[in-house]
This record gives sequence, C-alpha cells and structure tokens, in this order.
Amino acid sequence: MARQWKQTASAFAFFMMQKEKEKEKKSPPELEPYLHPLVVMPEDENLPALSNPALHRYLQEISQYELLSREATEELAIRLQETGDPDAAYRLVSANLRLVVKVAMDFQKYWMQNFMDLVQEGNVGLVQATRKFDPFRGVKFSYYAAYWIRAYILKFIMDNWRLVKIGTTQAQRKLFFSLNKEKKLLEAQGFKPEIKLLAERLNVKESEIVEMGQRMDNWEVSLESPVRNDSEDEQKSFLPYEGPDIEEIVASQEIKDRLADLLSGLRDQLNEKEQVILQTRLLSDEPQTLQVIADQFGVSRERVRQIEANLLNKLRKHFEKVMPDIKDFFTGDHLILNSGPGKTE
Repeated sequence: MARQWKQTASAFAFFMMQKEKEKEKKSPPELEPYLHPLVVMPEDENLPALSNPALHRYLQEISQYELLSREATEELAIRLQETGDPDAAYRLVSANLRLVVKVAMDFQKYWMQNFMDLVQEGNVGLVQATRKFDPFRGVKFSYYAAYWIRAYILKFIMDNWRLVKIGTTQAQRKLFFSLNKEKKLLEAQGFKPEIKLLAERLNVKESEIVEMGQRMDNWEVSLESPVRNDSEDEQKSFLPYEGPDIEEIVASQEIKDRLADLLSGLRDQLNEKEQVILQTRLLSDEPQTLQVIADQFGVSRERVRQIEANLLNKLRKHFEKVMPDIKDFFTGDHLILNSGPGKTE
C-alpha cells in the first residue's frame, strides 16, 4: 500500500509540474534562482549540488511559482481537506518546492551522487505532507511539510547507501531483522551462534544465513574470491566502511537538527531558570549537576529537579503539535538531543 501511494504521489507531483508548464506565465526573473531566501546555498563550494546544472535549471523553473502567505496556505489546506480540491493541492505543493531544495541541502554531504535524487524523494514527501496535513491543529504547513520531506530523503539515503541492499523480498527483510536478535539470544543463553543452529532456530537454509551474515556483518570470506562467478572484481574491492553506520550518523544529526529548529520557537516562552536548565543540562554534551544549578539560583536540588520535570513536560506538549512521533525522542525523563553522557545528578 505504501509503495502504491508513493508511486501515486510521484505521478501526482509530475502531473502538477506538467500542468504548470502548460500555463501561460511571464518569464521568471533574471535574478539567480538560488538567491531566493527559501533556497540558501551552503558555504562549502566543494559540495556537488553547487555545480549541478540540473539543479540550477530546476531552481530557475520553480522560481516562477508564487509563494503563499500563512493565511493563504491555511485557506488552501482547509479547502483541500473539506472538498479534496486538486487545485488546492497543486498550489500547496508547487509553492513549497523551494522548501524541498532547502531541506535537501542539509543532506547532500551524506549523498555525494546525484543531488536531484534527494530533491525527487523530498518532493514525494511534500505531496505526502499535503495529503496528511490537518489545518486545524495550529501548526504551520511548512514545519509539517519539512518533517515529511526530511523523512523521505532520510529513508532514501539509508535504503541506497550500502553496496548490497539488505534484501528485496519480505522473507529477506524478516531474516535481516531476526538474525542479529537470534544471535544475541543464543549468546545470552550460553550457546555459540553457529550457522547450523541459527538456520534451525529461524527455519531457513544455512546458505541464507551465510548470505545475510555477509551482508550485515562482513562474515569471513576470502578477500580474493570474486563477487560473482562472471565478475573479475574481488571482495577486497568492496570492503565495508568500518566507521559509524551512515544510518546512525544521519539519524542522529536529523534528530538534533529537527529538535533544535523546534526549540528555537519556544525559548522566548521560558523563564531564566528554564533557559539555563535547557542549555546547561538538556542540550549540553557535558550536563551540569543539579547542585551546580541549585547553587547558582540559591534554591534546593529538589526545586531544580521540579523545574526540569516541568520543562520537559512543556517541551513534550510543544513538540507534539508538529511531531506526532516525538515520544521517540524522549526516554523516561530524558530528552534525546545531545550525543554526550546522560544527565547527572
């Protein structure tokens, strides 16, 4: 069903682009399209997007689409939700195509191939956001759309990063998610996770365990052995990167960037103590202790703990308006935003 919607969304976006081309409009302005405030080019001139002719042509093309005020956006969103008006959907999508490029710029360092791949996936996310947006929740459409755009771009990067994909069939994907779990379970029970035992426990062939294990963990194979029977390439030509997984790097940075954006709209509503706790405990890589903050304000450690608990509750309520899955970024009374150690007492 998800794949069917993605195909439909892609077709819908393409249809709207073609529809706009057919309209008689004045020529776009002579200014460089990437100078538009919603499409800020990064400072790193070595990034591939800056030298991509396709991107410059695309920016020139979408610069003709009129931006919408918040009031106009809300009016169109309400019309779309109540009547299903395709013209309202078309205007919402076309007016936010520059937002897709802006968001995609944040991910190009993780995808050094065709930057337009990211833009295409982001456009599908934009269409999905247009379809799901609820104008009565009091959330700006651009914030909500950026969430979906990032999600689709992130998924595309993770799905296509590795040389060998984890698997295309349902059975392969099930094995992928089960294999490491079963290995750890056997080890916890005192058994050595041998191929034969894993195959019996997971009810699959031993060859499937070996193949999936090689994909996931680079299990022992000869570096001189060919990748395929008809290939001269050897395994050593495709040694996996031993650093952190790209999934972990991108996902971690995505969480930080997204929550940091949302926090910027809340800071003015916090009092002095809350701002200090937010900055020196919740957002710090080296959180201060409760006692240090208590001494700073001349209150008890318990009072600081209470303020912090109230602040976390305030953050949850603020985030839930624009991020339905915000619970994924909280664990107990902790906010998952910094990469340093947990909070200290």
